[in-house]
This record gives sequence, C-alpha cells and structure tokens, in this order.
Amino acid sequence: MNSNTKRSAAPWWRGAFLYQVYPRSFLDTNGDGLGDLPGITQKLDYIAALGVDGVWISPFFKSPMKDFGYDVSDYRDVDPIFGTLKGFDVLLERAHELDLKIIIDLVLSHTSDEHPWFIESRKDKTNPKADWYVWAERKNNDPPNNWISVFGGPAWTFDKTREQYYLHNFLTEQPDLNYHNPEVQQAILDTARFWLDRGVDGFRLDVVNFYFHDKQLRDNPPRTHGKSFGTQLEIPDPYSDQQHVYDKSQPENLEFLERFRALIDEYPDRFTVGEIGDDYPNERSAEYTRGQTRLNTCYNTDMMSGARKELTASIIREPLEEFLKYPDSWPSWAFTNHDVVRAASRWHPGDGFGHDPRLSKMLIALLGTLYGTVFMYQGEELGLPEAKLKREELRDPWGIRLYPKWQGRDGCRTPMPWDEKPLKSWLPVPASHNDLNVAAQEKDKDSILNFTREFLKWRKTKPELRDGDIKFIETGDKKLLAFSRGTLNCVFNLGPDEKIWQGETLGPYGFSFSG
Repeated sequence: MNSNTKRSAAPWWRGAFLYQVYPRSFLDTNGDGLGDLPGITQKLDYIAALGVDGVWISPFFKSPMKDFGYDVSDYRDVDPIFGTLKGFDVLLERAHELDLKIIIDLVLSHTSDEHPWFIESRKDKTNPKADWYVWAERKNNDPPNNWISVFGGPAWTFDKTREQYYLHNFLTEQPDLNYHNPEVQQAILDTARFWLDRGVDGFRLDVVNFYFHDKQLRDNPPRTHGKSFGTQLEIPDPYSDQQHVYDKSQPENLEFLERFRALIDEYPDRFTVGEIGDDYPNERSAEYTRGQTRLNTCYNTDMMSGARKELTASIIREPLEEFLKYPDSWPSWAFTNHDVVRAASRWHPGDGFGHDPRLSKMLIALLGTLYGTVFMYQGEELGLPEAKLKREELRDPWGIRLYPKWQGRDGCRTPMPWDEKPLKSWLPVPASHNDLNVAAQEKDKDSILNFTREFLKWRKTKPELRDGDIKFIETGDKKLLAFSRGTLNCVFNLGPDEKIWQGETLGPYGFSFSG
C-alpha cells in the first residue's frame, strides 16, 4: 500500500482539527443571558468558515447546573435553558450539510444527585437501583476511606436517608455511578446508542478513567514523588497529596471501554475521545487507545497544566515524544479548554491576564502542525486572554471555594464577543475582550481570526499534517521548537525575543514552514 492510499483510507478523525463550543457562553438567542443550541446552529457557518473538521459541544443535557451541565439529571433530553431535542436535531442536520462532524460530551462517571437513578438509589438499601451508585458503611463514624474529592474535601458524603456514605469524586451533588454493577454498564451503553441513533458523529467522554473504583475501598497511599494531577492549580492542593491508586484508573475500566468501542463500531465513521485525568496522562492515554478495541484517542491535559508557565520547547516536545513510545495509539492535544487558563495568557510573560496577537497566531499554527488530532476552544481563534473577575462575579463553585488564591474556571468561560454591543450574560464580558470581537476582526485582514482561517485553509493542502510522522530537530535553545512532518519542516520561536535558526531570522513568536 503506498502512502497516498494510506492517507485516503485514514478515518476522518485522524489528524482532524476540531472546535470546542461551551454552549452557555457561545451565543444567546433568547436574551436570557445564556447561550443555547439555536445560537450554535446560527453560528455553524462561522465555525465552518474557520476550516475545522467538526465541533465538540460541551454538555447540554438536563441538569441542575451545579457544575454547569457536568451534573446530568437526564441523559436523553436537552435542558430547557439550551433548547429542545428538536432543536438539537436541527443543529445536527445543519452541521452535516456544512460537512461538520458533531461530537457531544458524555459525562458518564457520575450523575446529578437529582437524577432519577440516584433519587431511587438513596431511598433505601433494597430498592432496584440500590447498587447503582457507590455506597459504603461508616468506618468508626468516619468516611469509609481517605479518598479526596478533586474539588477539595472528602470524596464521601453521608446520606441521612440511607444512613450510608456515597462517593463523589467531584461536587457533593455529583454522586459516582457504580460500574461494577452490570445494569449500570448497560444503561450507559443504551444512553450512547440513543445519541448514535440520533446521528451524532462521536463522543468526548468526560474523566473516562474515573468510571471504576476499587471494590475493597482501600486507602490511597500518600504521594512521595512523581507528578500530580491538576490542570491549573499551583497552590497547595489536598488532592495532589495522594497517589490515586484506588479511586480511579482501575483495570476493569479497560474491559468496559472495549464494550463501549464494540457498540461504537456498529455505526460507521464514529469517533471516541476520552478525557484523561491522571498523574501520568500520556501513559494512561496510550493504554486507553492501544489497538483497535478501545478508544480512538484520548484527550489529556499535559499541555494545559499550570496557571502560569513559561512556554518552552520541552512543554510541547516531551509529551509528544512520550506518546511516540506507543506507536499503536493515537494522541489528541489542546492548549486551552473550558477548565483551564487560556493559553494566550498562560504563556504570555505578563501578569496572567495579558495577550499578544503574535503569540496567539503562533499557537494556532503550532497546534495545527502537531502530530495527532487537535482541539481548539472557542475564542482561541480571536486570541482571547484569560478574563480577570471580581469575587462577586464568580460562578464556578471551585473558584468560589478557593478565591482569592485562585479564581477558578470562570476566566476562560466568559461569553464570546461577537460584536461591540453591550451583552447581558451569566458572566461579564471583560474589557480586554471588547476590541477582539468577531465583527471587528473580520474587517481586519491582519487579525488573529483571519489568520486562523487562512492557516486552516493552507493546512488542508498538506496531507502530511493529518497523518504524517513527526521528527523533532535539536535546536539547543529552549525557545526554539523545530520538527518535521513528512517533507514539511516546521520551526517556532516560542518567545518574545528575535531568534535565528539556520540563517533565518524569526521575529517575536515567529514561525516558518519549508519543504
């Protein structure tokens, strides 16, 4: 088989460039201050014009919104704040008309405590769904073990009705499902089939390594070395004081994912990407995607960690080289999403809220030339910086709990600035975003938005950027990153100072392609 045949036979998602939409902050069409599904439908032409291959839509299911949709109370319906099932069908049909794939975000490790399954489960110890969640007896009037919630505090809450503790790896209002129960597994598979039958092109699986827990409920050991899991926290964090040996990443996870993949394979051209929250994300990602019976790819946070980090070649190179040790797995990368400090500010040498158009353009070009499938978060194409918010403006329960040490995730979730019109919204539009609005950038031929469109148009002419190998080139400079993708040579200046590479001058955040 020649290389051209190989590329033509590759699945659509291999090397795809995907766009993430956070619905409540995208476009509000009814004036309630919250984005909605009709807003996404209305802007699908805008998304298609970027040159992306598809859209990942964060959760829009029925939810009490304690964690803004990541606490689901009905997997098979749309929350009224976002619209209706019919409205989703309209969105899906229009996306397919524009040759855009639609990936929806399934939050399957836990539900809302208002989900009918949990309401029934907590009634008593003998009801039909008594074992659908992780329940445990007291241990000397204390929680059954030492497990910590990602959001802080014990991962166990005592329920007075049932007189037992239940597990929640995140908010108290997000009880964990018991995947050791075959009925739970089947209910989850049936949920996936519901959306596959509706026509979605795939799933982003939230915290996919959290599905199973240790049945013996053994204590996690203390952390003595190694990396800690945390996508942005740079403050003392109790969660990172433990090695999470027993509360996630259990071997049974892989068995279930093979069942999930078998279901996916019943439908042609469907796609699965799992989010990995692990101390060693690349190892885990490779494990979860190895071969043809597990996930297609995994989305990890290795290039998104930290609130303030200097951008160096190693931040990009090391995770990729780690993943290349596993040639039968396929990686996915992102610089920014709805949970982390925007890269435009995180890698800017200012106060954590600044931005530089040159840096934003370089990051788009770098993302689009990496080996793997890549995800761009809404607003990256505008170069939006992290928003600085006041205490009274915060909505994220994680940030409210930790403020002023950390403002949480709201700084990356502020609404898309479509134009200069005042906007009533659930989060304020910061002044730093006003001049970066879509309408203004569309008129400016040198804008980040127009650069993104031109770059992605050019990318489609380079098949090696979808499926070609990557080979790194030594530069001897932490601010110079160089690699080849097939016959295409790529070099990036990651800093604000001029650099010279092989006789070529690269200005601040400059880059070049040759070959």
